[in-house]
Amino acid sequence: MFSKEQKDIALRLYHQTESVTKTIRILGYPTRRNLYKWISEEKLPPKIRKEYPTVDNPPEHPRNPPLEIKLDALHRCYELGENIKYVSEDIGYSRASIYQWRKRYLKEGTLGLMNNRNITPGKLKAGTTDNTDISSEEIKQLKSQMQDMQLEIDLLKETINVLKKDPDIDQSALSNKEKAVIIDVLKNKYSLPALLDKLQLSKSSYYYQVHAINKEDKYAEVRYRTIELFIENKERYGYRRIHALLKREDIIISEKIVRRIMREELLFVKTKKTRKYNSYQGEISSAVENIIDRNFSASKPNEKWLTDITEFALPAGKVYLSPIVDCFDGLLVTWSIGTSPDASLVNTMLDNAIQLLAPDEKPIVHSDRGAHYRWPGWISLMKSNGLRRSMSKKGCSPDNSACEGVFGQLKNEMFYNTEWTGVSISEFIDILNNYLLWYNEKRIKKSLEYLSPMEYRHRLGLVV
Repeated sequence: MFSKEQKDIALRLYHQTESVTKTIRILGYPTRRNLYKWISEEKLPPKIRKEYPTVDNPPEHPRNPPLEIKLDALHRCYELGENIKYVSEDIGYSRASIYQWRKRYLKEGTLGLMNNRNITPGKLKAGTTDNTDISSEEIKQLKSQMQDMQLEIDLLKETINVLKKDPDIDQSALSNKEKAVIIDVLKNKYSLPALLDKLQLSKSSYYYQVHAINKEDKYAEVRYRTIELFIENKERYGYRRIHALLKREDIIISEKIVRRIMREELLFVKTKKTRKYNSYQGEISSAVENIIDRNFSASKPNEKWLTDITEFALPAGKVYLSPIVDCFDGLLVTWSIGTSPDASLVNTMLDNAIQLLAPDEKPIVHSDRGAHYRWPGWISLMKSNGLRRSMSKKGCSPDNSACEGVFGQLKNEMFYNTEWTGVSISEFIDILNNYLLWYNEKRIKKSLEYLSPMEYRHRLGLVV
């Protein structure tokens, strides 16, 4: 099918590119099988070529690659993480062959990758003069390759098992401390110089890390107290507020150290996002102006109030919370909790809040465009007590973001990531009430100089 000239061109190009795939891609011929055959025939001495004139698979045919090619392919695919398809195309052997080599290697080791037809008892005899025999030097070389590959496999295993790293991690990207930990695990199996050489770590750096790891933890007491404070506050505080609580106890360290301790001890605040409850039912009455206009700061208490409704979906049923948030310091002025988001829920809350006002206090009450704030009962209560209404734009949650933020904190800290199966509605309402009291009296805020809203008002002399 192919002329001698075409065959010679293909072989010359193969020797230049050293890739069967690239040769076929550039020339457009021959088939992979034909090119393998031409390569093998070229490499065979004339005597052997005459003995195998019609055999497609002689002893040195590329379909029986040398051990080095197999080991290199396994190393690239399963340790360096290269794509098996890419490696397959590069070396000129199918992916099925690479999978088979790995299966044999895991079962029989390097011996399973050797071409069985080339291994006979006579050939394993060291010191023979036949060119086809395996010399003692070659056996040593094979053993060295096996040990080297086993070392790399063990390093990868310990990187995954001890450090919990991804299997595709680049070992050169490991920190010196992580490398020292791996060496400590494997130093009874391999020599220290071999491990240091493989991980590219100097001897002095290794001993420095060993000393640092074994050194007494100077933050042991702080670490213990940090864990206590995190648990006491039901895993709701991040490193900034934990740092503030430590400072109250005259434990003076930097925020960075607290953050590092919490990261090492896996003290993370759990969060979750969910769909927001929506009470919008259309334009049932005329909307009012957005007086607040996203300016949630206030110079004194009871100047600006925010309100909204949020939903808690429990296995036992749904619970709804309607609070009033004071823009001055985020204090929850009052709240009502019920199992139905009806007029009674919001009107009761507003009635209770009005009872707490001095005669000269007439706050602006800002809400979204939910139906509860557009019913006659709500409007009548607002007018009769001289309170001013303010409303967000339709579907614009940032217009009431300060109130949304309170709901987000509340749910992240006491609702999400908690199993509520078996908790009744009344039990949950008690838990929610206790949290809201803690929120006002105990929960510290960075914006209030790490005081709770009630502590902040006490400091300012606004409450007795």
